[in-house]
Amino acid sequence: MRIIISPAKKMNVDTDTLASAGMPAFLEQTGKLLEWMRALSREEAQALWKCNDKIAEQNYQRFQEMELSKNLTPAIIAYEGIQYQYMAPAVFGGTESEYVQEHLRILSGFYGVLKPFDGVVPYRLEMQAKASDAGDLYRFWGDRIYREVTEGDRVILNLASKEYSRCVEKYLQPEDRFITCVFGELSDGKVKQKGTFAKMARGEMVRYLAESRAEDPEQAKGFDRLGYHFSEEFSGDDELVFLREPEE
Repeated sequence: MRIIISPAKKMNVDTDTLASAGMPAFLEQTGKLLEWMRALSREEAQALWKCNDKIAEQNYQRFQEMELSKNLTPAIIAYEGIQYQYMAPAVFGGTESEYVQEHLRILSGFYGVLKPFDGVVPYRLEMQAKASDAGDLYRFWGDRIYREVTEGDRVILNLASKEYSRCVEKYLQPEDRFITCVFGELSDGKVKQKGTFAKMARGEMVRYLAESRAEDPEQAKGFDRLGYHFSEEFSGDDELVFLREPEE
């Protein structure tokens, strides 16, 4: 089983907590994107990122000074978003670290696909960015991400956002099994996801699967953290739905 998750916008450099092990699979393609990003003016980059001046300046300088093989941070602790905070990879034990390295894949607009301990540098480039000169990033990556994710395992547990999961879902073959986890609340008889809670649950789910050493999506049904419980009624063959009681 492969588990796919999204990256986070906010990143850090941490070369002390955990050692990186290996390099990203598509470093050549990442180098091409780096060249393209360096050719943009600061204004063009900010328009691409849709961010404020401070964030634009920080990330513009990052790309100008970036070296893809130096001062590397393991991908799983480089990302600082809510999902990663609840996953808490810095305190994984040895068996959890081994599990995620084998089963977990982080999808990225800049790197394509990352194993958790691949060494990375901070960047800002979302998959859905309108990168006109380099072409659409979905076209740029094509089926590379799908092929890398499914290499040696055709069962995929999807914990990624739609922006990233479509990089895999678009290329699925009949022999693939693709199961999406949904974390929501019932509202008027319908399942509604709330972004922050869903991100928290995705991180907790990765931790739960690692601690359980789960080898099959069926084992995800036992997830019972953050007030969520599996709902047989709202789930289907390709969707596992977890519900929590809405807050008053």
